[in-house]
Amino acid sequence: MVDSEAAGGVTALRMILGRQLQDLREKAGLTYEQAAEAIYASHWTIRRMERGETGLKLNSVKGLLTRYGVPADDIDVFLELARDAGRRGWWHTYGDVLPAWFRSYVGLEESASLIRPYEPASVPGLLQTPDYARALTRAGFPRGGDEEIERRVALRMGRQALLTRPETPPRLWAVIEEAALRRHVGGTAVMRAQLDRLLDACALPNVTLQILPLTGDAHAAMYGPFTLLRFPVPELPDLVYGENMTSAFYLDKPDDVAAYLETLDRICADAPPAHLTPDIIRAIREET
Repeated sequence: MVDSEAAGGVTALRMILGRQLQDLREKAGLTYEQAAEAIYASHWTIRRMERGETGLKLNSVKGLLTRYGVPADDIDVFLELARDAGRRGWWHTYGDVLPAWFRSYVGLEESASLIRPYEPASVPGLLQTPDYARALTRAGFPRGGDEEIERRVALRMGRQALLTRPETPPRLWAVIEEAALRRHVGGTAVMRAQLDRLLDACALPNVTLQILPLTGDAHAAMYGPFTLLRFPVPELPDLVYGENMTSAFYLDKPDDVAAYLETLDRICADAPPAHLTPDIIRAIREET
């Protein structure tokens, strides 16, 4: 059984427990429908529980484990973990500005041990200044009022706390297209401050930042941004997240993830090494 602290966060823990419920159901030789009968639920409820898409109600979990023939002592341990997985993350207080398709990502990001974003058009959210984030948010939500905009900016700033948390901060290895650093988001003063923020980030021991030059050749990731997440427990596979204006996708099939990982490794190999990044940023700043 996985340890709740080792799992790294409530979202990751819920996904791990869901996978374990799936394994136990399959070992018991039961279909979704047969498992659902044990707790008077629909087969969709079982599917969502196993995918980590919903909270784990203790009575339902206990009923399933009993039906699967799990020993009583093991059921007690599993229920304790399910209680931990039921805790609400800090980001749930931003439910009014947090789309359903992004809510899972924030929890997964919080749980990850490695975060590898590729950003062709903007600075990664984990490295944005408030003014830069505000300018992007106003552009993305032109009908949003001041209060809504500030709530969205506060959510983004809250996500950044994981980089400097005292216990096991994740490693951030980001690749940004040079064009993103030359776009004057929010104006010259805002952009210069954003470049300074990136210089500060380069000094963090858990941050690796590479810049893909404008003079570079075409590559497989040019279609849009994505992030690869890796977790501190073997029960969870690597996951790829990508989004557009109104929705997102999550990929965890090995072949899909391998394709994205290979692309990331290729563009990282093509980009100047990370120790040159501060010089690149300073040169762009001088021209800004």
